[in-house]
Amino acid sequence: MKNLKSFCFVFLLLIGITFTSCNLETQKTTDKKITWNLEDEKLVTTAILDYVEGLYLADSTRIEKSVDSTLRKIGYWYHPDEKAYRDNLPMTYTQLVNLSASWNKFGNRTSETSPKEIEIYDVNTKTASAKLTAEWGVDYFHLSKVNDQWKIVNVIWQSMPKIDK
Repeated sequence: MKNLKSFCFVFLLLIGITFTSCNLETQKTTDKKITWNLEDEKLVTTAILDYVEGLYLADSTRIEKSVDSTLRKIGYWYHPDEKAYRDNLPMTYTQLVNLSASWNKFGNRTSETSPKEIEIYDVNTKTASAKLTAEWGVDYFHLSKVNDQWKIVNVIWQSMPKIDK
């Protein structure tokens, strides 16, 4: 009986040490991620905010600040008459800068309630990914830290489908 009690005590002690060790390792990893990501996450969010507000406010300087000149952007626009998407509409950096200066030039495409919901999926030391829900639909981003500044390098977007009633 004494051996069984000793065995149970040692067994429970080992389980406790294992769970405590695993919990401490998880905490270290979580703390490390939060510590090095907070500032970069804020800067990634700022880059995406510059992108959306550059279009909403027809301010091309905000696009120039947040988007890398090597941008690759493709998208899928829903054509209501055809009730289908037009596929893979490519756009270059220069085309985006030009679009941002004219897309909402008269302020009639957006309002104070236009969405600009940003979700950050991942931020590393040199790369990040995120999602933006905006007036035109959804954009998914890849960002890169270029010369210590977060820049959007890839965008894939899709307009929201129109539902016929």
